[in-house]
Amino acid sequence: MSFKETLVGKIPVNWLIVSVGELVDEGVLLKPLDGNHGGIHPKGSDFVATGIPFIMASDINNGVLSFNECKFITELQASKLRKGFAEEGDVLITHKATIGRVALVKKNPYKFIMLTPQVTYYRVANKKKLDNKFLKYYFEYSNFKSLLYLWSGAGSTRSYIGITEQLKLPIIVPPIEEQQKISSILFGLDEKIELNNSITKNLEEMTQAIFKRWFVEFEFPNENGDPYKSNGGDFNESELGLIPKGWQVLNLDNFVQINPKRAMKKKAIYPYVEMKNLINDYARVLEHTDRELSSGSKFTNGDVLLARITPCLENGKTAFVDFLEKDQLGWGSTEFIVLRTYDGIPNEFAYFLARSELFRSHAITNMTGSSGRQRVSESGLKNFRIALPLDLKLIVDFGRIAKSALELMKKNDDESNRLKSIRDSLLPKLMSGEIRVPVKQYSRVQTTDLPKAAESKEQYTTT
Repeated sequence: MSFKETLVGKIPVNWLIVSVGELVDEGVLLKPLDGNHGGIHPKGSDFVATGIPFIMASDINNGVLSFNECKFITELQASKLRKGFAEEGDVLITHKATIGRVALVKKNPYKFIMLTPQVTYYRVANKKKLDNKFLKYYFEYSNFKSLLYLWSGAGSTRSYIGITEQLKLPIIVPPIEEQQKISSILFGLDEKIELNNSITKNLEEMTQAIFKRWFVEFEFPNENGDPYKSNGGDFNESELGLIPKGWQVLNLDNFVQINPKRAMKKKAIYPYVEMKNLINDYARVLEHTDRELSSGSKFTNGDVLLARITPCLENGKTAFVDFLEKDQLGWGSTEFIVLRTYDGIPNEFAYFLARSELFRSHAITNMTGSSGRQRVSESGLKNFRIALPLDLKLIVDFGRIAKSALELMKKNDDESNRLKSIRDSLLPKLMSGEIRVPVKQYSRVQTTDLPKAAESKEQYTTT
C-alpha cells in the first residue's frame, strides 16, 4: 500500500487532501458559519426558560451536544439574527478560546438551534462526495486537532481561528464508500456508548422515583404488596405531619455519619477526586487522579460525596463512591461533605436520600455565606428531619434495589470505557489509512469527482 505525506500525516495515495474552501467551491460543503457577533448577539437578559437552544462551547463535550444545561432564546429573537442557524446533520466545532470540541447535531425536538460566535457549523451539501459523520470523526482525529491547535494559537489567552482561516484547513477525502464504512464503525461504537448512558440515566431516575414513592409519598408496599397510603394504611401525627404507623422522625445524624473520620498517611499518594470530576445529576465518579494527601475530604467505597458549595450543590453534584479497590481510601476537594450510613442501613440509601428533592431543598435552603460563595455546613445538614420506619426491613429492601441499579450503572460505565478505548485507538488508524476497511470496488482516483480540488491539492501534500 502506497502513502503520501500531508499536513495531517501520511494517507493512502488514492485519498484526496483538500481545503475546506475548495470543498465549498465544489459545492460539497456550504460555507461554514458561526454565531452572531456584535450588538445583535443575545445578552444574558435575553435568555428564557424554554425556546430555541442557544449553544455555547460548554454544551459540547466528549463528542456530544447536550441540551441539558444550555441557554434558550425566544423564537422571535432568533428570527432577528442573521446567521448561526444549525440543524440536524450539521457538524459543530468550537473555534474560540475553547478550541476543537466537536459534535454532530442529531435529531432533536427543536426547529433549529442557534450558535454563539464560539461555534462553527459545517453543513454537507453533496452527500455523494462527503459523509457528515466521517467529517465529524475527522475533526476529532488527533493529527487534525494538532494542526487546529497550532493555527488557532491554542493555549494562549486569545486562541481563535476564524472562518477565513478555517477555509484553509485541510480535509482528508477518501472515496465516499470508504468514508461511510469508517464512520459506520465509529458511529456504531458511539451509539452503544450513548445507549449505555441512556440506560444508566433511566436506572437512576427509576430508583429515585421508588425512593420518593416509598419514603416521601408513603406508597411503599403493604403486607399485600399494595401501595400503603392508597390502600388505607394507618397514620400518626408528627411534627412533619401524618406519617405511617410504626415510623419515627429522625435527624440525619441519627442514621448517617457526616464526614466520618479516616486514618490516612500524610504525604502518601491516594486517589483524588476534584469537584470537576463529578457530573451533574450522575451517580458515579468516572474520572480521578492520584495525588499526595493534603487537606480535603476522605472517603472509601460506599460513601456519598455531596458538593456543599454553590452552584455545584444546586446543579446536583452528588456521587456514590464505588471506584476504589477493596478497603482502599481516597480523598477529594474540601468542598465535599462525605455521608455514610451507620451499620444496618444500606450505603445506597444515603445516596438516593441525598439525591431526593426533599433533602436537596433542605441543603440549599441552609446554605450560608457571601453571595457566590455560599455553602451548606455539617450543622446545616444535621438538622435535616425525615420520617423512617422503626423496622429497617423496608430500608433494606430499597437498598437491594438501589444496589442492583448502581451495580448495573457501573457495569455499563465499564463497558462504555472499553468501547471508548477501542474507538480512540481505531480512529487515528482509520483516518490515516493504516487500517483499511473492506468496501465495494471504487475508482482509485477521485480527481474527476473534485476537479478544482485535485488541481490545487499540492499545497496540502508534502514531499
